[in-house]
Amino acid sequence: AKDYELRQYETAKWVSTVIRGETQKEAMRQGFWKLFHYIQGKNEKEMKIDMTVPVTCLIKSGCADFKVSFFVPFEHQDSPPQPTNSDVFVEERKAAAIFVRSFGGFASPEKYAEEAEVLARILRNRGLPFHEDFFYTAGYDSPFKLFNRHNEVWYFKK
Repeated sequence: AKDYELRQYETAKWVSTVIRGETQKEAMRQGFWKLFHYIQGKNEKEMKIDMTVPVTCLIKSGCADFKVSFFVPFEHQDSPPQPTNSDVFVEERKAAAIFVRSFGGFASPEKYAEEAEVLARILRNRGLPFHEDFFYTAGYDSPFKLFNRHNEVWYFKK
């Protein structure tokens, strides 16, 4: 469709951290740095790992916890180095069909919420079942990229 796409994602490992009791913007900042330290060598193998995109953030309705994640690069999917920070963990996300809405510009928590609501409305109007109690934000650009930025919101298909 012109206003969203349906993607099939394979099972994959992500490195994640959960930030509790902060605003979404602050949780993203704190979570990013914890994960960045992991890829810079704060792991059992003291291995530097390439930065990947997207950086995702799990938003659950009525919940003040935010799970921030980096995709584990393909060459490390089989055995990612274990984090040495107890707040950071490797998780496997199962294969899933995901409804995706893309948008440009600098994404604020408000903009992500607005785009998620637009996507939810489109899916409801078309009678497409999805998990409404959570969505992911996905950011693809460094904060230093000024133009042609790419952001997404994801709802999992039921």
